[in-house]
Amino acid sequence: LGRAICLALADAGAAVTAVARGGDDLAGLAAEHHQISTHAADVTEADFFTWLGEQPVDILVNNAGGNRPQPMADVTVETLDWMMGLNVRSAYLASQAVVRSMRTREVGGSIIHITSQMGHVGSPNRTVYCMTKHALEGLAKAMAVELAAHDIRVNTVAPTFIETPMTAPMLADPAFRDFVLAKIPLARLGKPEDVAAAVVYLASPAAGMVTGTSLRVDGGWTAQ
Repeated sequence: LGRAICLALADAGAAVTAVARGGDDLAGLAAEHHQISTHAADVTEADFFTWLGEQPVDILVNNAGGNRPQPMADVTVETLDWMMGLNVRSAYLASQAVVRSMRTREVGGSIIHITSQMGHVGSPNRTVYCMTKHALEGLAKAMAVELAAHDIRVNTVAPTFIETPMTAPMLADPAFRDFVLAKIPLARLGKPEDVAAAVVYLASPAAGMVTGTSLRVDGGWTAQ
């Protein structure tokens, strides 16, 4: 998702800084588009938030996240803390750093949290994941109300299951794949480009009156 979002924003004219822990994927992304630069960092650590607060950011996309599907009774404290730290705490602190910068520069801006359809519904073996995504949906609404006076718009993009390396192991199970497709009225999985297009819209002047909302790229899952 992050790769597709970076490329779509760069194609739309944004100067993009892609952040990840590093590796060949990050290096390859910079080589793929002249509008993209990269920064290797762990988005859960304090040094990243300090660095981010020093950047002249106009658009922030909080895309980092993870999941460890388990029955609620089996979830460990370590799993709980890891998912809360990555999915919620990092997004909050990244947003806080950027908001401070935006307010100081008086430029306004757009903040977009990548949540999930699971931020609107529940699902088996996903109590922690659903909790974290519901938290981001609530955060976006509260931020939108508080920051509107500074012309800072805050929204979410809530995808259904997208075919990515993270979802591949789950979707490789035929029974689970059938379960997912049966829940999507459009009867197909999403593509990273579907999510990227939604981000570009919310980041653009075309969404100038859109704040505090969730753009559900879910094929109709949550409409039922």
